[in-house]
Amino acid sequence: ARRKPFKAPKPLILVLTEGEVTEPEYLHGFVRAARNPRVHIEIVPGAGVPKTIVELAKEEKRKAEKRARREKDENLCYNEVWCVFDFDEHPNIPDAKQMARDNGIEIALSNPCFELWLWLHFADQPGMKHHHDLQSMMKRHIPNYDKHVDYSDYADGYADAVRRAERLDADAEAADEEGRNPTTGVWRLTESIRSGK
Repeated sequence: ARRKPFKAPKPLILVLTEGEVTEPEYLHGFVRAARNPRVHIEIVPGAGVPKTIVELAKEEKRKAEKRARREKDENLCYNEVWCVFDFDEHPNIPDAKQMARDNGIEIALSNPCFELWLWLHFADQPGMKHHHDLQSMMKRHIPNYDKHVDYSDYADGYADAVRRAERLDADAEAADEEGRNPTTGVWRLTESIRSGK
């Protein structure tokens, strides 16, 4: 009898989002388009603050590691754990970022908000904006924009969004102002989902 071919498991990625609508809808659509079935998106209900999201991510990561040890299956561990949240006027962002670093958790921070990432699918960075401005500006590209997202509206601009977001990050780092307005780290998460590494 021939042995069944061995297939290495795909990475398991846990994503916790601050928002209840926009981020999850975009990410669910992106995951379907990327066809990576091992990505699990968990939604943090309510408008939780970044530190709370990181604490929950830390707990979920710990529970998965405990389950993997109990069942002797390392594939039950998350290869990556991501927290997606906005800068807005949230307190304790430096503490949330430090806690994430200390626990091997990635952050996709958008400053001022997730709509910056959506905007970059259509146009270059809009300069420093308040989150209400970006939400209103989205109606230029999606006339009925109301925080609900159909990924198919954004798919054609995805590669441009990545390129534009990378450039914003590089410019901010060069100015020693990492995470400034406008920047978004969502591209690092979506590229990780897309590549499935």
